[in-house]
Amino acid sequence: MGKTTQVAAERAFDQTKTVLPAEMARGVYMRNAPSLAALKLMHLMIGTAGGRMADPVRHEIRLSDIRKIGGMDNHTRASLTPLFEELRAVVIRDGDPADDAQRVIVGGLLDHAVLDRKDPISGDTLLSWFFGRMFLEMAERSNHWAILDRQTVFHLSSKYSVLLFQHIASLVNLDHISGKTFTVPELRDLFGLPEGKHKRFADVNRDVLKPAISEINQLSRLTLTATPNKIGRTVASVTIAWETKDDPAPTKRELRGHSAGRKARRNGTAETVAPAFPETGGISYSPHWLDLKRAAGCNKDNDLIASDFRRFCRERGIALDSHNIEKIFTDFCTKVGRV
Repeated sequence: MGKTTQVAAERAFDQTKTVLPAEMARGVYMRNAPSLAALKLMHLMIGTAGGRMADPVRHEIRLSDIRKIGGMDNHTRASLTPLFEELRAVVIRDGDPADDAQRVIVGGLLDHAVLDRKDPISGDTLLSWFFGRMFLEMAERSNHWAILDRQTVFHLSSKYSVLLFQHIASLVNLDHISGKTFTVPELRDLFGLPEGKHKRFADVNRDVLKPAISEINQLSRLTLTATPNKIGRTVASVTIAWETKDDPAPTKRELRGHSAGRKARRNGTAETVAPAFPETGGISYSPHWLDLKRAAGCNKDNDLIASDFRRFCRERGIALDSHNIEKIFTDFCTKVGRV
């Protein structure tokens, strides 16, 4: 058994991370890169399988569990069906067909999937799938992996961001490596850009690379920089470097907050925006909201105050990312007072 499945098995109870074989993360094997929604589903499927991803067994998840995941769409069986079809069409290839000395193997990511009928009692739908033999063999042999923050992947809004993030994440923990140089053709392959689309590097840089790096820097634990390398006046390659953020708090706050206005904040075109109140969970690990609560003289349980405040806002039609949400929360805590 390869090390990748061992690492995935060891992290079976960590629902915040997904262990992805580096071969998949770097796109070494994958052709016909799917859409953003299908990529997110692929990550969820591999994360659900965990240490059993190389086993020829049926994996399953309930539709209701998918709907609970922040950053995933509010899927139905009808919306998931074409995504499974996309993943069924993903081709995994091992070997260079241009090299006559190499053996070339072609297979698939997915064998088949079943989207069951709605349960008449619970109203839920069970989704199940078998990975393809090619993926099973690749996962079984894999000794390199990427550990990805699930919430980052699920909140990214572009498939180019996901493809670049998973590739870089597979390199982050390698010793003495803090950057990688890609030729322009390699970049095009990484992003799955078809021939005839974004012909010039300037187009790739403007429409694909820069937006992906900007979004990754906003929503992940990493900060990426890209440096073009020229031969004469022509960009021949790009070096992408990375470093881990010293303070992840702004990223965590952005992930918890509402997506509305996120692009404007990323591009620096938004006015000063108040942080959104967390959509789920308590505020024990949210220093900003905890400080406001304490300053208001409230000592109510941190989970309970958060739940009560969300209900208070919901009943009055107040958005959790309203411009005055901090004052509303402070006033609410003042009224609740000491318990």
